[in-house]
Amino acid sequence: MVKPTRVTNSIRSLRESAGLTQAELAGRIGVTRQTLIAIEQGRYSPTLELAFQISRVFGVGLDDVFQYPEE
Repeated sequence: MVKPTRVTNSIRSLRESAGLTQAELAGRIGVTRQTLIAIEQGRYSPTLELAFQISRVFGVGLDDVFQYPEE
């Protein structure tokens, strides 16, 4: 069983605001739709490279897309 990540993200809201479907965003960043779904749902943390690609699609910084809660 995969342990959920503590990293949260705003990908879904950013994607919907940009008018992109999951398939469109996945294609732009070079992953499958299933991978994007897992990232959106917090079941998978993207690599640093992929995180930068996602933030660049939306034209925002990493902190605007990904959050890591303090203890």
